Amino acid sequence: MQKLLVTGASGFLGWNLCQVAASNWEVYGTSFSKSIALPGTTILAIDLTDFAAMQHLFEDVQPDAVIHLAAQSSPNVCQNQPEASYRLNVTAAVNLAGLCADRSLPYAFASSEMVFDGLNAPYTESAPVSPINRYGEQKALAEVEILDRYPNAAICRMPLMFGAVPPTASSFIQPFIQALRSGQELKLFTDEFRTPVSGTTAAKGLLLALQREQGRLHLGGKERVSRYEFGCLMADILSLPTASMIACRQQDVPMAAKRPPDLSLDSTKAFQFGYAPPSLRGELEALVGKV
Repeated sequence: MQKLLVTGASGFLGWNLCQVAASNWEVYGTSFSKSIALPGTTILAIDLTDFAAMQHLFEDVQPDAVIHLAAQSSPNVCQNQPEASYRLNVTAAVNLAGLCADRSLPYAFASSEMVFDGLNAPYTESAPVSPINRYGEQKALAEVEILDRYPNAAICRMPLMFGAVPPTASSFIQPFIQALRSGQELKLFTDEFRTPVSGTTAAKGLLLALQREQGRLHLGGKERVSRYEFGCLMADILSLPTASMIACRQQDVPMAAKRPPDLSLDSTKAFQFGYAPPSLRGELEALVGKV
């Protein structure tokens, strides 16, 4: 089996990807601040902002392909800690692209729908970027610098993702579920729209892109929903109480980072080569008893 190096294995998407990939790859996953054990994956502790350490990692593992998922993915943290988040979200991503370019290895980078301002959805891959927060700015900059360094890289713009999680991470639904089960107030936006997918579906899309795509690719789902609509569907399928769920607007909740209103992705390009997200109802039904 060929060797796949996955950065960020202790994160939500990395944890899902390692499990999906293990049937066809010899998987090596990196983690730095959090310890995790994953059947079928060799976990390696490394600081991805240490370029010499990354060089040694490539020499030791000799990967056949790389998927880079490790990131500071909280827009609010990026807004408040721009230098530290830049080192991981931009510098490390570009350095990895260079190491892959030097060896002609397939390289997939997880970018974000946040490269857009949310005013002209749905977005195709050719839509001009227009980030309105620092996280989106960092991802947009990383895209350009990666493709400058390695034009064969696959830049995968990821949507909002949900699903089962490891002890070391969360998806956006875990706080929702906890709030509803405990009766805590849960404010969900009626004016913020996304095209979400499960972590498992996103992982399958990344593996397809790694082997078949160069340049930018959108891996969104097929349904555009507001956070409130998603919350209602989730509560119905997972049999959660809804008394504490409150519909609200973005302007009602102050946040450090600005939030785009509609980041729906047009993922027709990915659908055409085999990316097939199930319905949101189907994705959520698969999580019954797991979240």
